[in-house]
Amino acid sequence: MANTFRLINNATMPDSAGTGDTLYTVGSSKTSVVLGLTLSNVHTAQVTTTVTIIDSSASITSTLIKNAPIPVGGSLEIMAGNKIVLETTDVIKVDCSVADKVSATMSVMEIDV
Repeated sequence: MANTFRLINNATMPDSAGTGDTLYTVGSSKTSVVLGLTLSNVHTAQVTTTVTIIDSSASITSTLIKNAPIPVGGSLEIMAGNKIVLETTDVIKVDCSVADKVSATMSVMEIDV
């Protein structure tokens, strides 16, 4: 099994506030370990952000963080040393109170299974 470290970036998301954009989807025949996730406010006012995980095998959507405030020029590290294991086709979505005003950076280790 090969391990591949990846950096996932999205400069501005979501396209529409209240809908949540997909930041990452686990690829076919892979398991992924999320090592870190930082969200930055790129707006001129405070925003709130929500991150959800869609567990495709169990058809469950869980909220990792909900309506967390990020001040102007600030960022939010929501992993704080924790890890999250994702299975094939699981999805991480990011939403923001204002469209295109949060920047996301996520570190992932993908494992071929």
